[in-house]
Formats: sequence, structure tokens, C-alpha cells
Amino acid sequence: MQTEKRGPAVAQGFALFATAVGLCGLAWNGPLLVGVQLPEDEGEAHTRTRMQRRFPGVPESAMPPEVATWAARVAALLAGAHDDLLDVPLATEGVPPFNARVYELARRIPPGKTMTYGEMAAALGEPGAARAVGQALGHNPFAPVVPCHRILAAGGKTGGFSAGGGAATKMRMLEIEGAFAHDTLALFAGKN
Repeated sequence: MQTEKRGPAVAQGFALFATAVGLCGLAWNGPLLVGVQLPEDEGEAHTRTRMQRRFPGVPESAMPPEVATWAARVAALLAGAHDDLLDVPLATEGVPPFNARVYELARRIPPGKTMTYGEMAAALGEPGAARAVGQALGHNPFAPVVPCHRILAAGGKTGGFSAGGGAATKMRMLEIEGAFAHDTLALFAGKN
């Protein structure tokens, strides 16, 4: 297992940080968030490896103060704080225009609330694009800052989730946010 690198913060880097759902990763480039990695099922080494693959050549580094604040806010969100993280600046160059529109709309869904893929497509003015919305969310590099876990399939079904743990992680994150009525929470008994 690699040891965490310490030293002066750099303009571009990535770091791992603890949250209620496990060890996450966060990458930055100057004043912009480049990506977030939710925990891998296999643990710290796999999360680190995933970050290194996603951001080749980007050094693991101490977080600059602003980035450390973002990480603390993500950790608080994953522990149940209601922070929309809307002011965290994202590096969206290279993100396809449709995906950028989906991410912008998803960011406006407050903690504890959900939408369906179809509702998102309609809100984007493209009512037949529910599948495209799902595909865009499946490529979301910023989860949970762009809260793709708050978008569900029609009929209250979970829908997909590409993070470690899949749909179970998605539902756990929604449960932490208080997104479900008390009668729905019974579905998750024993899945902690």
C-alpha cells in the first residue's frame, strides 16, 4: 500500500479523503474541481489507482486550503449535511454540451430531493431524452458535487449508478440525505 504523499500543495493534484461512505478522491487544477471519485468497493488502493488512471500524470498531493474546504464539504454532505455545493467551480471544458446541461440541472436538485431521468429530460426541453440523460449522468466526473445519485428511473426505481457499490451506494447516499419517506427506508434495512 502506498503512503499518502505530504508536502506543499501544488496547482494541480489529487488527494484521498475520508467520508461516511468510504475513502473518496478529489482532483483539482488551480481553482477548479476536475473530478471526484466515490469509494471503490475494494478499498483505498483501488480508489487511489482509479484516480491515477482517471488523471494520469497528476500528482497525489496535499490539498490547497480551498480544495480542502471542498473535500470537507463533500464529506459533510455524505454524512447528511444539506449543502448544495453549487459554488464549487467545476472544470467543464471537454464535457460535451448536453452533459454540461444535465450536470447544471442536476446541481440544482437540493439534498433530500430527487427527479427522474424523464423529468430531467423534460426540464431540459428534450422530453424524449431520458436515456441520454442517464448516459450523461453515467459519465459524471464530479459525483456527488454533481449529484447524479438524486436522479431515479421512472416509477421510483433506482436506475443505474456507476460508482462502487452501484445502486446500493446510490440508495445509501439518498438515505443519508433523507430523500425517502419513513415507509421507504425499510427497504434498506440491513444494507449499511
